[in-house]
Amino acid sequence: MKIFKIPLWILWRVWFYILVLLPIIVMFPFLFISFLKESWYPQFFKMARIWAKVILYGSGFYPKIQAEENIIPNKSYMFIANHTSMVDIMLMLVTVKNPFVFVGKKELVKIPLFGFFYKRAVIMVDRDSVKSRQQVYERAQKRINQKLSICIFPEGKVPDDESILLDEFKTGAFNLAVDHHLPIVPMIFPDNKKRFSYTFFSGSPGKLRVKILRFMDTSNKVHHDRKNIRDEAREIMYKELVQFETEK
Repeated sequence: MKIFKIPLWILWRVWFYILVLLPIIVMFPFLFISFLKESWYPQFFKMARIWAKVILYGSGFYPKIQAEENIIPNKSYMFIANHTSMVDIMLMLVTVKNPFVFVGKKELVKIPLFGFFYKRAVIMVDRDSVKSRQQVYERAQKRINQKLSICIFPEGKVPDDESILLDEFKTGAFNLAVDHHLPIVPMIFPDNKKRFSYTFFSGSPGKLRVKILRFMDTSNKVHHDRKNIRDEAREIMYKELVQFETEK
């Protein structure tokens, strides 16, 4: 039966990648202009949200968002989520209206056209370089001072083993959140791996659930607390993911 699905998977995946590039081509002049001044980043962010919606809805996905606490407009946060799929980026953009900047791996800059905007809109990190990690901290600090939020997938990368529900967390997101007293907004994407994993011949259109969990207050925390907060965030998110798994 699976062999009959292969042509459909190929067509669907190719269509997805077409949708990734098509809005960029259409909006290119406006995207380019939005990079001329750093203060215009919120305008770029609005176009990025349009880009994300075109990809998700055009690929047959429809987000369903549940929130235990509401995100306040014009307030800076540290957004974190589990990382299992390429659509994590699009789903985060659709979910959050407050302008934020991703911290992401530098390898994605190699993607034609997409990479041109990626390196201008994302704080890139080479996870094997101590110097790069220090520069990320400095650039993130600058963005926070501009009243923007930050989004980091604290696992650092998509686990190679797709059976892993939630990998160990790095401390970067929590260092920034504590040092700048940013509320941490944990959220989980329980369906993304099933809908669009990195296994090419897999996935299907359908619902992409998002659950925004209770925010974690860092106003009274100090740098020494960052690892405890990291572990607490992972435990909260892991329990929620397990709950979604049992509801299948």
